[in-house]
Amino acid sequence: MNETKEYIYPDYNDDSFSPCALGSELDFYIMLITVLYCLVFILGFIGNALVVSVLVRYRYQATLTDICLVNLAVSDLLFIATLPLHIHNALVKEWTHGGFWCHFSGGSKSTGFFCSIFILVVMTVDRYVVILHSAKVAKYRTVGTGVALTVVVWLLSLCISMPAFIFTKATDDSHGIGCGYNPDNKVWNVYNILANSVVGLVLPLLVMVLCYSRIIPVLMRMRSSKKHRIVKLIVAIVVVFFLLWTPYNISVFLNFLQSDLDLLNDCNSSNNLTLLLVFSEPLALSHCCLNPIIYAFLGQKFMRRCKLLLRQCISGMTPSRRDSDNFAKKSSVVVRSSESSLVM
Repeated sequence: MNETKEYIYPDYNDDSFSPCALGSELDFYIMLITVLYCLVFILGFIGNALVVSVLVRYRYQATLTDICLVNLAVSDLLFIATLPLHIHNALVKEWTHGGFWCHFSGGSKSTGFFCSIFILVVMTVDRYVVILHSAKVAKYRTVGTGVALTVVVWLLSLCISMPAFIFTKATDDSHGIGCGYNPDNKVWNVYNILANSVVGLVLPLLVMVLCYSRIIPVLMRMRSSKKHRIVKLIVAIVVVFFLLWTPYNISVFLNFLQSDLDLLNDCNSSNNLTLLLVFSEPLALSHCCLNPIIYAFLGQKFMRRCKLLLRQCISGMTPSRRDSDNFAKKSSVVVRSSESSLVM
């Protein structure tokens, strides 16, 4: 049964992994996870594509927050773009897309992942400075600043993901053709663990907790009827991020212990790790579906723009700049309130 795990999880293609006696149960899990992958792809594509469409349509009214939101949506789209390849891979139980697409799938998945995480960090820090140091940073929160920050984020994400581009490759062995992260030196396995666990989870979570722990007391002192809703939204952001990504990172670390350090090799541990791997990645991927809801659709400004765009598209009209300007004037009070209170 090594080959089945190999095809489902190309990132963990390793002969030392053995699901032992899972047998036909794993075939059921394959179909279940394939369905979950399809749902993540469909919902993630629709939600993030709508975010991009709305923000691009109103690009001449863009703020630093809008720049971050559109890049967050693009990074999430890149993150899930290769899911159809892996869905097909799981169904036919063999990688049939060639070496180039194997390299591309690993690299783009890694780049989209880190870019999405880093942009969430940028948005968290931006919220922190807006709430606690609004007078000092107001003149610096420009579109130019947003573009510069996102360029740095994309370049940093590409640099961190270079090993994924290089070492994710197609392999042909006794199990058939697979696609996985297979570095020539085990040092790169350690790098992969540290990059995903420390840079991709621990540090971003630490930044979120520190920033929001300072923001919440300030919000609670404000005389606003919306402050409790905003605090709940902040708590939801941190909790959702932690709950969705922690199981995946734990499974990656445990797989590293098994394959590289020869630990947890008994059948019971191996079977449990198989199930953890099988279910934790779709759970982590679902964060791409929730990002548009948390960061865009819960914002009053975005929802007004979205409704306006949908009404005009249904009626066959193209939104004019004049109409959009009128919309901007009518919602200016809401926009200012939203930006100052974190409801983007």
